Amino acid sequence: MNQPKLNLSPKVSDEVRKTTCYMCACRCGINVHLKDGPDGKKQVAYIEGNRDHPVNKGVLCAKGSAGIMQVNAPSRLRAPLKRVGKRGEGKFEEITWDEALEIAATRLTKIRNEDPSKLAFFTGRDQSQSFTSFFAQNFGTPNYAAHGGFCSVNMAAGGIYTMGGAFWEFGQPDWDHTKLFMLFGVAEDHDSNPIKMGLGKIKARGARVIGVNPIRSGYNAVADDWVGITPGTDGLFILALVHELLKAGKIDLEYLAQFTNAPVLMNMDEKSPEYGLLLRDENGKLLVIDKTTGKPAPFDQKGVRPDLNGKIRERGVTHGTVFVKMVERYLDPAYAPEAVAERCGVKADKIRRIAYELARVAFEEAFELDQPWTDFRGDHHPTMKGRPVSMHAMRGISAHSNGFQTCRALHVLQILLGTVEAPGGFRFKPPYPKPVSAHPKPHCKVTPGQPLDGPHLGFVRGPEDLCLREDGTPARIDKAFTWDNPMSAHGLMHMVISNAHAGDPYKIDTLFMYMANMSWNSSMNTTGVMNMLTDTDEDGEYVIPNIIYSDAYSSEMVAYADLVLPDTTYLERHDCISLLDRPICEADGAADAIRWPVIEPDRDVRGFQTVLVQLANKMGLPGFTNEDSSAKYQDYADYITNHERKPGIGPLAGWRMGEQGLQNGRGAPNASQLDNYIANGGFMVEHIPDEALYYKPWNMAYQNWAVNLGLFDSPQPYLFELYSETMRKFQLAAEGHGERQPPDHLRERIKTTLDPLPIWYPPFEDGHVDPEEFPIHALTQRPMAMYHSWGSQNAWLRQIHGRNPLYLPTKLWDQHGFGEGDWAMVTSAHGAITVPVAHQAGLNENTIWTWNAIGKRKGAWALSDDATETTKGFLLNHLIHELLPPRGDGLRWANSDPVTGQAAWFDLRVKIEKVPAPAESLPAHPPQSAPVPKGPSELTWKVGQ
Repeated sequence: MNQPKLNLSPKVSDEVRKTTCYMCACRCGINVHLKDGPDGKKQVAYIEGNRDHPVNKGVLCAKGSAGIMQVNAPSRLRAPLKRVGKRGEGKFEEITWDEALEIAATRLTKIRNEDPSKLAFFTGRDQSQSFTSFFAQNFGTPNYAAHGGFCSVNMAAGGIYTMGGAFWEFGQPDWDHTKLFMLFGVAEDHDSNPIKMGLGKIKARGARVIGVNPIRSGYNAVADDWVGITPGTDGLFILALVHELLKAGKIDLEYLAQFTNAPVLMNMDEKSPEYGLLLRDENGKLLVIDKTTGKPAPFDQKGVRPDLNGKIRERGVTHGTVFVKMVERYLDPAYAPEAVAERCGVKADKIRRIAYELARVAFEEAFELDQPWTDFRGDHHPTMKGRPVSMHAMRGISAHSNGFQTCRALHVLQILLGTVEAPGGFRFKPPYPKPVSAHPKPHCKVTPGQPLDGPHLGFVRGPEDLCLREDGTPARIDKAFTWDNPMSAHGLMHMVISNAHAGDPYKIDTLFMYMANMSWNSSMNTTGVMNMLTDTDEDGEYVIPNIIYSDAYSSEMVAYADLVLPDTTYLERHDCISLLDRPICEADGAADAIRWPVIEPDRDVRGFQTVLVQLANKMGLPGFTNEDSSAKYQDYADYITNHERKPGIGPLAGWRMGEQGLQNGRGAPNASQLDNYIANGGFMVEHIPDEALYYKPWNMAYQNWAVNLGLFDSPQPYLFELYSETMRKFQLAAEGHGERQPPDHLRERIKTTLDPLPIWYPPFEDGHVDPEEFPIHALTQRPMAMYHSWGSQNAWLRQIHGRNPLYLPTKLWDQHGFGEGDWAMVTSAHGAITVPVAHQAGLNENTIWTWNAIGKRKGAWALSDDATETTKGFLLNHLIHELLPPRGDGLRWANSDPVTGQAAWFDLRVKIEKVPAPAESLPAHPPQSAPVPKGPSELTWKVGQ
């Protein structure tokens, strides 16, 4: 037989370099296979997962494998750019880095010396926020934040204010022991590989999965039970589950008494200015009633057995516990399944079945690990009791104007079952858990020519921590940490451009942004934002005078910049995935990681963080320069290696210098630290001892381990806050108590929405539009194959999602007579779009949805003007506004959560009608010019010699 001769073992690569992926925020470990190019430079041949890495253990998704196409993308910026046309046209001239840095430093130095708050510095989905905030703090502007305010700050803040951490980067299910796993509002883009691996593990041993999401795709498609909930009603559904559990007595009373503030006494004197606050002793310790003595005692005193039903009578007033207040609240018939079923779109019987299943698994399938441990009271426990119910949630329940309270409600549900930090339940990842008291408070004191007086972002404890000027006006351009949204831990990036354009609360001089595509898919009100960026005043000057932007690619936002600082791709740079920031830890160990230049750029580009170091050096910023004005750091790699946030604590925890040599955790800088990381595959892991693996907030073995590693300076045990005293303090202010008072128009909203026990209220848009005129809910989700908008210009990933239809449920599909290939006009109170539609049966019957960030503007991303992303792709953003529809009071009401300022993307209501197919999706904006040429119709190149 004449068989062809095949090389079954071709040479794959000349070298393998291990680093960290950046195609989403999982931060998986990757092996980058390289070949020697004709010019002697290394070229990427292909990318695979690193089997030794703690996050993905070798698993790699389509995004990760397609990283090679990001490195070779035609849309990559080539050199620094200076605008020569009008804003938005995309006309630039290339300049040198010396010129670019001089332009930026001159402008920024002038601002800093006159009024640092005239700089608004906001970053997108970067992973270096401890560094960028350090730059902004030393510059002295209060106007800094990253993208969390329009992503999932409700999830993060709701978790930290309730139990000291939340999902994803804060924690994970106990994949080894859980038997019932519930997902709420989880799309496929977040934590994708670990969740897929975990789902495979638990389903292989027969565990059940319940998916709560209006859309049945991805993880929800493989769930054993799908709850197609009405958007914005998750909190009501969760509190109905709480109602059923309390009614049946299926809660973990011992857990609540020992580890939460359920037994803490409350001030019940309605005439007191401290009504509703928690009682404390003379040392400030929370008070409980000890079951043994029947008398008040500090919550953490050894031998104390807190009484959930304790009470004390003083001066004719009986003070009771948080637990009693909570039971009274949630046993109200308003939370019964029958009362919420129609609004939630979930039948009452199904709500009861899920509550029953939660209780059955948590209590009837409970187990114990033969592992002794000692709690913060000094009490010894011979075993660890397991409750094998775990939960995970993300943006779907967060991006609503009631999202903060919904997230808190979900955490309370877990706590009532006793599953948080118990075997089989939800587990924290170091450096979490942390009590609110372990976090900084926000700072906003501006002094010309000086640093800010402390960190920009943090966790307020009461009105005294708000970022207000002496006249009571907002100190920050985004109005974070004000009466409008007092607990806005991540800032409000979606409000920066709108507020700066309106001069509300004041005008700025320079908008400096990194990796934030605000003129397209990262803004509500996309067309309006583009107009704001180009609007001029009566003198013909731009209302926002200067815009500096950094990106690796020719995105839509590049065209609106006056100065463009071109970034590298993720394989050409140093990055630090730090314990000070957003680490890669797993529940069993602390971990951090780096990226490093596995290849050298073939363009005149620089890593953005290195550019910030160079700018800081030119401006002589404290923190970056020595007393003699010489530079402390030459570039970002130098900063990563030698910076200390406090003695012995730097950006990386691995391979630091100790008295006996190299060690993890605390230690002096090590000049070879990055080389040590590279030799170890780009990461460090420090495993938690067995006796410290669970019950971390109260387990002294864990607390002491965390101190030794440098996560804390001293043990930080604390109680979970079912009842938020911080929120009660804001309510008290709204009721007229205290020196700092809210404006009158916000008093009722604060009293209602900042309830210290989780509540549910309808999304704000429901009260600003006519639900009969706009009866349909409209959502977006990110697909598993894409995370950043970067992904939809990727030559491989475009073949998966080159366009995005609007998906309609069967009810609406049939009602409007749609068929395959049809188009629809979708209208909101703000605008209209005309888009292609498709049918999806697994969808809430009054909800439509599409993939996010697929649609592109013509001229951007080096795509052709007839690319399907520009003609058949679209954005739902055109229908959403950063402000709620006016209600006749003359006020600008942000389309945000009233507690945190989280952008309420998912409150959108629309109407739909069938229309003839246009030539392309509408609205269709004219093409932008671009600083890079159009990409070829085919991407082909030879890797290696």
